[in-house]
This record gives sequence, C-alpha cells and structure tokens, in this order.
Amino acid sequence: MLRTRPFGQFHGNCLRSLQTQPTYDGLPTTEGTTPYPIPSKKTLTQKHNARKKPSNISDADVVKWNMAITSYMRNGQWEAALRVFNDMPRRSVVSFNAMISGYLSNEKFDLARDLFEKMPERDLVSWNVMLSGHVKNRNLGAARVLFDKMPERDVVSWNAMLSGYAQYGHVDEARKIFEKMPNKNEISWNGLLSAYVQNGRIEDAFQLFKSKTDWELVSWNCLMGGYVRKKRLVDARQLFDQMPMRDAVSWNTMITGYAQNGELSEARRLFEESPARDVFAWTSMVSGYVQHDMLAEAREIFDNMPVKNPVSWNAIISGYVRCKRMDIARELFEAMPCRNISSWNTMLTGYAQSGDVAQARFIFDRMPQRDSISWAAMIAGYAQNSHSDEALQLFVEMKREGERLTRSSYTCALSTCAEIGALELGKQLHGRLVKAGFESGCYVGNALLVMYSKCGSIEEAYDVFEEIQQKDTVSWNTMIAGYARHGFGKEALVIFESMKAAGIIPDDVTMVGVMSACSHTGLVERGTKYFHSMNQDYGITANSKHYTCMIDLLGRAGRLDEAQNLMRNMPFEPDGATWGALLGASRIHGNTELGEQAAKMIFEMEPKNAGMYVLLSNLYAASGRWGDVRKMRLKMRDKGVKKVPGYSWVEVQNKTHTFSVGDSVHPEKDKIYAFLEELDLKMKREGYVSSTKLVLHDVEEEEKENMLKYHSEKLAVAFAILSTPAGRTIRVMKNLRVCEDCHNAFKLISKIVGRLLILRDSYRFHHFSGGSCSCGDYW
Repeated sequence: MLRTRPFGQFHGNCLRSLQTQPTYDGLPTTEGTTPYPIPSKKTLTQKHNARKKPSNISDADVVKWNMAITSYMRNGQWEAALRVFNDMPRRSVVSFNAMISGYLSNEKFDLARDLFEKMPERDLVSWNVMLSGHVKNRNLGAARVLFDKMPERDVVSWNAMLSGYAQYGHVDEARKIFEKMPNKNEISWNGLLSAYVQNGRIEDAFQLFKSKTDWELVSWNCLMGGYVRKKRLVDARQLFDQMPMRDAVSWNTMITGYAQNGELSEARRLFEESPARDVFAWTSMVSGYVQHDMLAEAREIFDNMPVKNPVSWNAIISGYVRCKRMDIARELFEAMPCRNISSWNTMLTGYAQSGDVAQARFIFDRMPQRDSISWAAMIAGYAQNSHSDEALQLFVEMKREGERLTRSSYTCALSTCAEIGALELGKQLHGRLVKAGFESGCYVGNALLVMYSKCGSIEEAYDVFEEIQQKDTVSWNTMIAGYARHGFGKEALVIFESMKAAGIIPDDVTMVGVMSACSHTGLVERGTKYFHSMNQDYGITANSKHYTCMIDLLGRAGRLDEAQNLMRNMPFEPDGATWGALLGASRIHGNTELGEQAAKMIFEMEPKNAGMYVLLSNLYAASGRWGDVRKMRLKMRDKGVKKVPGYSWVEVQNKTHTFSVGDSVHPEKDKIYAFLEELDLKMKREGYVSSTKLVLHDVEEEEKENMLKYHSEKLAVAFAILSTPAGRTIRVMKNLRVCEDCHNAFKLISKIVGRLLILRDSYRFHHFSGGSCSCGDYW
C-alpha cells in the first residue's frame, strides 16, 4: 500500500487530466500589444544627437513637457504620457526618468525596462529608479546585476538594494550590503533593524540597536513592536520605559501588546495614563477585551469612545459574533454610519458559523462589494451546514464572476467534495489547483489529502501526502486517520513510526488515529500498549476519545469485562460516545444484558439519539425478543425520536445518484431491480444466505429476504455496475452503517463481477474484492 512516485508526478497528472475538462472562462489575460510603441535605441540616439544642435526649444519648454508627463503618470494615464513623450521635439534625461518612474508606478515594468535599455544617456537617478523597479518587481537577481553594473552609486542605491533583500527575507544579504556601504544614513540603519525585526531575528535587532545611541523614535518603536510580536512583554516594557521620548505609536504598541496577551489590567492602566489616546488606542482596548471574551468591558470602552472608525465598530461586532449574540451584532451592524467590506464579512461569517445559512446568504446578496473572503465564507457556511450542492454551485459562480479563486475557496470546495464523496469533481479541482499554482504547501495539500481519503481513494491520498514537502502535524494525523478509517491499520502504524522518525511529536489527535487503527484491525495488544504508554512517551493525558477508542478495541475483541473495568476506572464520567462503544460491542457479541445497561445510560444523556435505539432494537431482534423490539418502537414514538432514513449515493459521469431503500423514483429502477434479481441468484449459488435476523419486523422469512434485497447501498452498487465500464472501481457512500446482510452480499458481488467495491458508511470504509473485505469481517 505504501509506495512512492517521483516528486510532482501526481500533481502533474492532475494538471494533464484537467486539459480534457472545460477551462475557466472570463479570466483576464496578459496578451496584447502596446498602442504607442517606443522608438528603437538607434532612433532615440539619432533624435537625441539632432537635438543637440541649436534650436528655438527652450529648457523651460522641456520642463513643462516633463511636468505634463509626470502629471499624466500620477493619474494613471500612461498612454497620454507616452504621446507627450513621443511628440517632444527635444528631451532631457529627466524626460526619460519621468517616463520610467511613471511606468513603474503604473505597474508597467516591461515598458520601463525597455525604455531604460534604449536611453541614449543615463544619470544616477535613472539607475536608481530602475533598480527600485526591479526590487518592486520581486526580481532581486536582476536588481543585483543592475546594482553591480552601476557606474556610480549613492546612498539611495545602497538603500534600495538593502531594502530589497530585507523586504523579501534575505536578511544576511541585507546585512552584507549594510556592511559594505561607504556611507550610511538613518534609512540604512532603520532598514536593517526593520529587516531583523520583521524576520523574527530579535536578538540580532537588539545587538544592532546597542551599537548606536542616536536612534530615531521610529527605531525605538520598531524594536519594541518586535518584542511585542514575540510576546516578550517584559523586554518591550523595559524599552518603553527607557525611551527618551514617546509618541502615540509608542503608547499604542505597548497597550496593544498587553491587551492581545491577556494582561488587560496593565493595558487598561497604560491606556488611562496615555497622554494621546487616539482611536487606535481605544480600539486596541476593545479588541483586547473581545479576544478574551470580556464583552461587558469591551462594550463599556466602545460606548465611551469619543470617535469611532470602522475598525472600532468591527471589533465590537466581532465580539458579539464570537459569543453567538447575532441579534446584538445585527443591531450594531445596522447602526454603523459607514460599513466596510470587513463589516459585511464579519456578519456573514457569524451567521454561517451559527448555522443560520439563510441569513448568511441574505447578507451575502446585500453586499455592495465582495472579496475572496466573502465568497469563501459563504462557501464554507454551506459546506459546514451540509448544503453541499449550494457550496459547489457558489464556487462555480465565484469563478464565473471573475473573482480570484483563493486557496481558501479551493479548500472549502474540496471539503465539500470530501463530505459528499464527489471524487471526480475533486480531481478536477485538484487539476485547477495545480494550474493556479496552489498545489504546494500544507494548507492545500492537507485539504487534498482529506478529499481523496474521504472519497475512497486512499492510494491517491498517499500520493498527495508524499508530495507535501513540508508536512505538518495535521498532514501526518490525516494520513494516519485515513488509513485507519479504510481498515489498513498496519499501514497507519507505519506512517506513525515515520512521523516519529521525522521528528514530529505526536499529539492527542495522533493517538486517537493510532488507536482507531488498532481498533479497526483488531490489534489489541499494540493498541493497549499505545494507550498506556502515550503519557510517558509523549506527555499526552488520555481524554474521553482515547478511552472510547480503547473500550471499542477491547469490546470488539470480545473482552467485555476488561472494557467495563476500564470504564469504571476512567478519571471522568463516560459520555454518550463511550457508552455507545460498549453498546456496539454488546450487539456484536450478543450480550443483551450489557447492551441494555449501556443503552439506558445513553438514553439519559442523549434521549434523541435515534441510532442507539436502532442498535438496541437490532440486539433484541437478533435474540428473537420481538416484544422488546415493539416496545422500543413505541418508546421512540412517545419521545418523538425519528429514525434517520438511510440512503446511499454514487457518482457516475460527474453526476451524483441517490437511492433510498426500495427506491421507486430512479429512472433506471426497472433495470436495477432486474439486475439485482440476477445477482441474487448468482450469490445463492455461491452460498449466500440472507441475514434475516436483522429485520426489525416479526414477519415471514421470505418477506424478510425481500426487505433486505433492496437496501439503498445494494441499489447504488447495482446501478454503478450497470453504468460504468467493466473493471472500474465502484465507490458508494452511505449515511448510516452498512448492515451485515449487505456486507456479506458485497463480498460475493465483488467476486462475481470482478470489481473492487469501496463502501463508505458512517463509521468506516470497506474494500470488497475477490469475495473478501478489507475489514476481515472485524467491524
């Protein structure tokens, strides 16, 4: 199961597969030609030489034209500036510099570079402007080549190069430039200090700061801000107290540092002492209280603010959103004198996270302007509240309207594909991700990993896992949990050992996945060892999920007494999930008395949990206690508990087909039922016997067989076999757990039709092939 491909091969295959799919439409292109071409260098030189001859064009005229060029460029009218430039009977170096600088400010880098290369003469300003252009264009290599070619340099040249290295994280290169500078000014010193601070090298920043005494106020604020970002508030406060003078930024930085890190009493004290409490200081206090769920204090500060800006309003609104007080958040939102896009996004996210998708969509539709965050929040709202179709439809609409598709929007769409098992659509999204250049990194990589795993393609999930270069804990945990849910416990443990070998420390989620892998595959001794050693080995204290996994592991293995003893010795009271594991084990091993005890506890904790009523009814039915089955049915009716209807779905040719038990609405129903009759005969020749004990009705055996024959998952599998080419893997999803009869039937069907059948139910995956299942009938 564990295999490797050359790095990038899987993503490349996804991109090539996309080439057969419709491409995005409506996206801007970079093709086109310049409407006003720049003359060649030869032409410009000839004109320049010709203009050296006496003429009646004065320097004042040239200055006016240069001013016109600058004015046009500042207003974004670069084409008009080019017309003036081309019509000038005489130009100076300043004319060229104005054009190059204007092109760069209007993001026309290629035009700036071409004109620079064609200049008849250049001065130092020309070189400095072009050097800054390369830096702004993120091309540090070209900037350095230009820098080294310069016939002369001044402090502006050196600072531009230093700034470029610093801005893009090349701090050591910035330091080398700084050390070589023949002359340094305050910009040089502040540039290196800022580079250290911005890149987290706070000790280097401090050493540089100590080497000089006449720092400007902005430098003191810069270093203090670095300490605050590193949460070194003692050092930040010491610097604050040593400052020869302070401005509003100094006070606000310190107040914000205390507020964001929970030291709100000290933040409040500084706030009261501050001689210049501006709107930023007030807002910092509001935000600090909101972040630590002190909403009453936040509201007091907000109500007393002499001046509020949109950030202040957004801060207090987000506080009520955090506390799920959407009614008050809505009142404040409606009272805002001036809303910005962040205000709308905060409300949209609040409604989506509280499950009120209708109100979230109402806000979304009212928005005067949307950004990628708006779209992603609405897509996530749909996805997280089981509105999968709407989520994917909105993703398509986002693309159609030309909105930039971000990593966040892609991951929301992938999450939706994972939930509904839409593998083909997920693959198309993967191809588009590669095309957009988003395939690298953990954020997207983990979303792809989850999608392939939940859609039943664990091999492709592993391919994605292998191609994540910088794997984080989530990557490892997702792969372990994926293998566990697919029933490949040994592979999950191999990944676990690799995780430790890579120096990644397991966390509590890791151990839940590891123990789940042991539970799904019956590795009782290894699971027990992990459970008892994880505190000593990794400092992880067992929580309710770990205990539930352990009880499930022991119970499935038939060690019910040990499972009960473990429950009695838990350091906290068992929850519904823990009792549910014991009830499930009781059903497997036919222990009705223990099952009744577990069910009684569950009904007290979760009286509306329909699944537990059904599980106990199955236990009664298997024991022939039909009177108790009827009592359970009456109890459910009296308590208003409704059994969740079972349904299954399968994706065929990019379309999802859904089936319920005894489905009579599917357009291919006649063919499906006829094919199931054929399969039933072939299975019986192979020794198949219906598990009629599972039918929760006291009726004749023949009627029980008919009731089992048309379960939703059987209809979905039959349709997929009829609708896809021979040999193709079939993946079916079900919202409830698969029943024993269907499980037995699928083993035989996989042998009869010669196909791999992968079934995802509410608990795990089953891979049926050649007459057996990956679970080894241990489920």
